[in-house]
Amino acid sequence: MKNMNQLMKQAQQMQARMAELQRELAETPFTGEAGGVVKVTLNGAQDLLEVKIDPAALEDADAEMLEDLITAAFRAAQGAARAASEEKLGGITGGMGLPGF
Repeated sequence: MKNMNQLMKQAQQMQARMAELQRELAETPFTGEAGGVVKVTLNGAQDLLEVKIDPAALEDADAEMLEDLITAAFRAAQGAARAASEEKLGGITGGMGLPGF
């Protein structure tokens, strides 16, 4: 029974640490850039915080190209957020492959 109590305590500590790391990640900005003219910033929860477009990109008025650049910048920021999440939370879960973490 003592081992079970210890195991439960460790599980609660791991859960608390994961919640803390998830809060930290949610507050961390991640920026992706594309073509040197578009920057997209997300937080760790992958909420869109900001889109910056260099005015030079608007001179050509190629909407399709600008859309592609925005999409690429968003994906780059999203990838950075995911990588940071895997790095931080992977140490806690010990590579258990828990869904959603």
